[in-house]
Amino acid sequence: MTAGPENEQVSQGQTITTTEPGSRPYQLLTALKHDHPEWIGEVIEAFGEVTAVVPRQYIAETCALLKSSPDSQFDFLADLCGVDRGVEEEPRFEVNYHLFSTITFQRLRLKVVLDEQDAHVPTVTGVWRTANWHERETYDLMGIIFDGHPDLRRILLPDDWQGHALRKDFPLRGYEPYSLK
Repeated sequence: MTAGPENEQVSQGQTITTTEPGSRPYQLLTALKHDHPEWIGEVIEAFGEVTAVVPRQYIAETCALLKSSPDSQFDFLADLCGVDRGVEEEPRFEVNYHLFSTITFQRLRLKVVLDEQDAHVPTVTGVWRTANWHERETYDLMGIIFDGHPDLRRILLPDDWQGHALRKDFPLRGYEPYSLK
């Protein structure tokens, strides 16, 4: 496929979003926002996916409710990852929680945004045990601290490693003595 004015005209007429406002994840978030308006910020629908921005102080409660409620049944934490939006962006970091229901086969993403000076978020290891590994990896590579985590320490890099390797301001060749020079 080549880029050009013809393709831009065709893509403008097409719709990318396949998730309708009446979809189950969207309805669940609307109901949750009605019951707990402080728990859910912005709800974003794009590319067939639903994302809810959650203030960090409510992430554990939101996850627990979405897991245990018979209406939602998001019983599987498929992934938890950190994102560095760049040194020039504020808030700089995101933590994304990718939820899946093995009963209804629905997917939902929760997003917490964090400032660089206060990159702390409560742990969700009490909701999903698999969050233990994901949170340790995000701490190790991004430097995001999960308050209340039972064993928050490096998991992939050596204990004496300086910095966090997936941050955008990390030197490409690393720091000495781990440099490849």
